[in-house]
Amino acid sequence: MDDFLKMDIFFGVTSVAVVVVSVLLVMVLIRLLRILKTVDEVSEIVQEEAKEIRDDIREVRANVKAEAVKAGQLLSLLTGFVKPKSRRKKSSS
Repeated sequence: MDDFLKMDIFFGVTSVAVVVVSVLLVMVLIRLLRILKTVDEVSEIVQEEAKEIRDDIREVRANVKAEAVKAGQLLSLLTGFVKPKSRRKKSSS
């Protein structure tokens, strides 16, 4: 076989292989971009939900503080009616 014919076959096969690998690489990159887009959308949803959860926790904390104040006032009202017993100190003789 002629050396030039061997080189032509080699370059032809190599060209086809490069085209096939390039097409496969492009397909993988397109799939990767779709996955990254989905991840971005999910992260945005998670951020929005985190903000809503943070707002809900603030509301719960405010309600707990308000109820604690009410409970403290009720407790002071109830203990205001009861006189504390006077304690006698024991004399050491």
